[in-house]
Amino acid sequence: MSDKIRLQKAIAESGYTSRRKAEVLITNKKVKVNGVTVSELGTKVGPKDEIMVNGVVLDKEENVYYLINKPKGVLSSVSDDRNRPVIVDMIADENRIYPVGRLDYNTTGLLMLTNDGEFTNAMIHPKFEINKVYDVVLDKIVTVAMIKKLESGIMLDNYMTLPTRIKIRNYDKNKQMTNLTITLREGRNRQIKRMFEALGVTVVRLHRKQFGFLKLDGLDIGEYRRLKPFELKKLMQLAETGEE
Repeated sequence: MSDKIRLQKAIAESGYTSRRKAEVLITNKKVKVNGVTVSELGTKVGPKDEIMVNGVVLDKEENVYYLINKPKGVLSSVSDDRNRPVIVDMIADENRIYPVGRLDYNTTGLLMLTNDGEFTNAMIHPKFEINKVYDVVLDKIVTVAMIKKLESGIMLDNYMTLPTRIKIRNYDKNKQMTNLTITLREGRNRQIKRMFEALGVTVVRLHRKQFGFLKLDGLDIGEYRRLKPFELKKLMQLAETGEE
């Protein structure tokens, strides 16, 4: 997997300016890579390349990687125009980190954050199909027929969902609720909620407890830790091979 990214993205990730303004600087010949003026927006750079903008050499941020047990009522975002809590504010780090993918506002559980664009792409790109495991509470008693239908795939907005694995944990017949675990190989917007909505069932609670081999062992809601080097290596291998 290539470790090179577009020059304008590298400038933006350094914190110098936005990607759009970086594109203007490039086309105006204000950017040099390894001492050579660059004006092509398609130019790609790697970690060892020196980037200079308006005569200033850009500092390279250290790549950081976090695992957090996301609480309910927090946005998987770097900012919000309605001043709601955002996930990056829960981690004490001066780097320009952002969430790897997203969990809905009221969904809890495993979420990673980083400032590494290559890592993010490997984790969320649909072609890599890394398993994600969720605990789900539903407002109805689901039938075997419903489960089999979801496991084989259903149509959502003109696309067929990939096959899933579903395990019933228990039924609460008094409250008419079902607790189950579902494993997905994809992560489209609100996918689990929309899958059950298609069958007339509402998701009451949703918690992501596993991403590939990665679990939340020892992390209470709102707690976080840095990912270990061997975990990063294993995650990238998983993205490339699909084998845990």
